Amino acid sequence: MILVSVGSGRFPFDRLLRAIEQLPPGEDLIVQHGSSSVRPTGAMCLDFIPFETMVDYVRDARIVISHAGVGSVLVAFANGKRPLVVPRLSKFGEIVDDHQLEFGRRLAQADLVTLVEDLDELPEAIARYSNGASTELRRGGQLVQELRAYLTTRVRVGPRADSGATR
Repeated sequence: MILVSVGSGRFPFDRLLRAIEQLPPGEDLIVQHGSSSVRPTGAMCLDFIPFETMVDYVRDARIVISHAGVGSVLVAFANGKRPLVVPRLSKFGEIVDDHQLEFGRRLAQADLVTLVEDLDELPEAIARYSNGASTELRRGGQLVQELRAYLTTRVRVGPRADSGATR
């Protein structure tokens, strides 16, 4: 199964979903389309997915294709997946600036993701996964260590100050 996620932001990402629509049939496809108007033919299309459901889909997916949003990428990492990321671009009105492009390039430089900047290359990137390229996250490396350190120091785990509940 291939999972495609555009995240939960207010901007559509129709450009990615049009590219998904061009993929050859033959594999189950789940598309979380958010506010996008494109619904790829043959896909199970969902607007927004509860977090726990998204995690289940990520775990079950053979390939995770995502925008280059930090949250989406970290969910893939947390579940041992090496995502194929397509950054949203401001020139297409998909986001306010190009931070996803910068983030995606940094992750690709660290060999943690497969970055697709040109959507004409999407079928080839998927074919590489189909032909044995690893979809598993490579453990270690400087960036992974930096992300772990950041999360450890910045994300509070335990009782919440506002409610006494735990996360």
